[in-house]
Amino acid sequence: MFTILAGALIVLSSLALGIGGLALMYRFVPVSLLQAHYSATGAIYAALYVMFGISLGFSLYLVWQQYEAATQTVEAEAAAVARLYWLADRYPDPERSRIQDLAVSYTRVVVKDEWPLMRKGQLSPHAEQLMRQLAVAVRELDPKNDFQNGLYADALGRLDVLIANRALRSSEVREGIPSVVWFVMVAGAVITVGFTYLFAMQSFKLHAVATGALTIIVVLLLFTVGILNHAFNGDVRIGPEAFELALKQMSK
Repeated sequence: MFTILAGALIVLSSLALGIGGLALMYRFVPVSLLQAHYSATGAIYAALYVMFGISLGFSLYLVWQQYEAATQTVEAEAAAVARLYWLADRYPDPERSRIQDLAVSYTRVVVKDEWPLMRKGQLSPHAEQLMRQLAVAVRELDPKNDFQNGLYADALGRLDVLIANRALRSSEVREGIPSVVWFVMVAGAVITVGFTYLFAMQSFKLHAVATGALTIIVVLLLFTVGILNHAFNGDVRIGPEAFELALKQMSK
């Protein structure tokens, strides 16, 4: 809900600034002067519009791909810890109980403790400690026959998947679009919208509608990039459903 309200406020504020700037242009610059330079300003604006459009479109595509990759990372990590739990079921106690208890504890801490912390760009040291203990427990398995040798190899593979995807999730929590890229996109948006002031029309209302429509589209695209840039916080965020499902499966 907060994201929707923030988006509406940003769009309305940008729209007011865009139309206000256009009104000042009409007040202080003669329409005839602007119309006399249509050919030159049109050529420049065409190049500017294409460059900004490509840059913004690529940024939107990039953050969407990162969002999808973060979703797959979470699902792979949850599936790996669940698989370790069931692989340990074929081993005798105390090895079985140790691995299964650690797998359940890790999953529960990720859901209950770590996920809220991720909204602040942080991770749970307790979850990290449990993951390390689980890794030690898996590596210390002592297979007694060929069947257990196969399970052991599978468990080591799943452990590698768990560790790798946790590391990816850790980086995805902390990383985002660099500030310099945001500066370029916002500056490009301001220049692109502002450049429309140079194409004066006889009707101010018609020009205001065209400039306002462009402003809304550009701001909404930038806002979408900002939302998807943070995959683990905000209203549009990746939740712990994959881990919750794994926890239910391990509790059966």
